[in-house]
Amino acid sequence: MTDTQVPGHSEQPLMAAYDTALLDLDGVVYAGPAAIEHAVSSLDVARAHGMRLAYVTNNASRPPRVVAEHLTELGVPAAPEDVINSAQAAARLIAEKVPAGSKVLVVGGAGLIEALAEHGLVAVHSLDDGPAAVVQGFDPSVGWERLAEASYAVASGLPWVASNTDMSIPTGRGVAPGNGTLVAAVRAATGVEPEVAGKPLPPMHRETVLRTGAKRPLVVGDRLDTDIEGAFNGGVDSLLVFTGVSTPAQLLAAPAKYRPTYLSADLRGLLEPHPPVTALPDGGFDCRGRQARVLDGELRLGGAGDDRYDGLRALCAAAWAELDRSGEPADGRKALAELGF
Repeated sequence: MTDTQVPGHSEQPLMAAYDTALLDLDGVVYAGPAAIEHAVSSLDVARAHGMRLAYVTNNASRPPRVVAEHLTELGVPAAPEDVINSAQAAARLIAEKVPAGSKVLVVGGAGLIEALAEHGLVAVHSLDDGPAAVVQGFDPSVGWERLAEASYAVASGLPWVASNTDMSIPTGRGVAPGNGTLVAAVRAATGVEPEVAGKPLPPMHRETVLRTGAKRPLVVGDRLDTDIEGAFNGGVDSLLVFTGVSTPAQLLAAPAKYRPTYLSADLRGLLEPHPPVTALPDGGFDCRGRQARVLDGELRLGGAGDDRYDGLRALCAAAWAELDRSGEPADGRKALAELGF
């Protein structure tokens, strides 16, 4: 994996440097029902160049075929096998714990039910049905009654697998509570911790590799704490886009496991080379003429350039070096404002 001390450098466009893009969906390709700006055209170009596109999401609410239909309606042609979700990773974990044909208490939607069926497991919705395990994933329909049923089952000692624990989810209207908030309710009621399948943990990476066969993958996401950490844990490179949850300010303060290899405003970053960031003799960093350094605990910008993301790359290098050296994040508010963030 590329050294995370500075943002990565690629002389080739990323669509040529990697064979497969493992793309998050919410906040990367779409937000709610609508495509994110530049997503459809960028993915068209990457696909035409020969890059395989796989869609890897922690959202377990919809089966892959439904997600593929949604993508195709948006102008991003996709087949069900192109979609890998945390429901599939969770179902594989469950299948490794219980006998074939077992009943599983589902707290979630159709995505979990169909993923369990792939492994010959039967979805039920009550402890009275005799389940052998509990699986929980996001679905807007989940309410108190289903959370209570999960709590009764988990408290009885059944294995409990959560598809993911994302605390938020991007929607067309903004950021809303994610599956992590629903998992927290069951945890609070039972005192039990679930086994988690989704990003950033290894079961999701294993599921993705099994289903895509990628040899040189690039993880593309909008979240430091799931997409980028998942790439770090899997030992693969990543591209962070700023069309979803994580912000430039959060990126500057990120410890090593949350640092992406590359960064870009949106999915157009797949179509471009990424410039090098070089260390300067005075301890600063330069990216195509934009320079950054830390003075008295504050990030300072210098030099000149037309691309504010070059400035952000230089700021990341300076901020990460300072954080690694001192253990304290540098104040980047003024520098980010100068770049228009």
